[in-house]
Amino acid sequence: MESLTLDLPRPYDLRGSLRGLDTAKVVSVDDGWAAVQTGEGPGTVHVTSRGSVLEAEAWGPGGRSLLETVPRLLGLDDDPEAFSPPPGVVHDLHRRNLGLHLGSTAAVWPVLLPTILGQVVAGKEAKRSYRSILRRIGEPAPGPRSDLRLPPHPVQVGSMSYEDLHGHGVERKRADVLIEAARRIRRLEEIMGFDRAQAEQRLLAVRGIGPWTAGIVMGVAYGDRDAVPVGDYHLPNTVAWALAGEPRGTDERMLELLEPYRPYRRRAVMLLKRGGVTAPRYGPRRALRTHL
Repeated sequence: MESLTLDLPRPYDLRGSLRGLDTAKVVSVDDGWAAVQTGEGPGTVHVTSRGSVLEAEAWGPGGRSLLETVPRLLGLDDDPEAFSPPPGVVHDLHRRNLGLHLGSTAAVWPVLLPTILGQVVAGKEAKRSYRSILRRIGEPAPGPRSDLRLPPHPVQVGSMSYEDLHGHGVERKRADVLIEAARRIRRLEEIMGFDRAQAEQRLLAVRGIGPWTAGIVMGVAYGDRDAVPVGDYHLPNTVAWALAGEPRGTDERMLELLEPYRPYRRRAVMLLKRGGVTAPRYGPRRALRTHL
């Protein structure tokens, strides 16, 4: 086991900061776990906040490299005070959530896998497929938690067929995208060394990865604090309702309304979600992404 102790900024909201990461499992307000495949092998990291001190422990061949990413994972390089939104709902939410730090995984695969599973389906369906894959294909994570499992290695997913994934509730279109992305993961992981435009361009070059998927990966994995997932079913309505009192919005209208929040649009969006802002619903409820 490897360990690390860090000083935390004050205020700091561990639970809120970890919730923005698809790879993290929050156990309590001051306790979180993540199990991932690293370049050195599988690893598990456990972080605990005690006042102004963070304690991190890691297990497995990838434990040491995971500890090195903890400051970035927890957004300790992020300064919420740098965000100065205009008066309004985002400003008020920001002042109430100064402990929210935007972290990033610094790794594409742990984010890309669940994000592709979330393409053009309801969120509950995507989570069900992800849990099924972890349960049947993922290996037990290193460390003391018997309920924590590793996402399958991209090499393993790249060797799978549509029929293999169909048993987890994944139709052919998403299965083909997932397999293709897994086979090209080495090139995709290289985006961490690219500038923002180059990184997004490489993601979009993969067949089946569109603006919605790229926006999430750029935010959560790459750490782009201005990333906005274009093509979401609910998000344009949420932004239009919160910022303009309009019950329905388009991607174009959403981006127009978010323009004053550059270069921190990701934070603005996360604050609206955290604040529970939702547009009125008319007609049958549909929780689908409209884009890839």
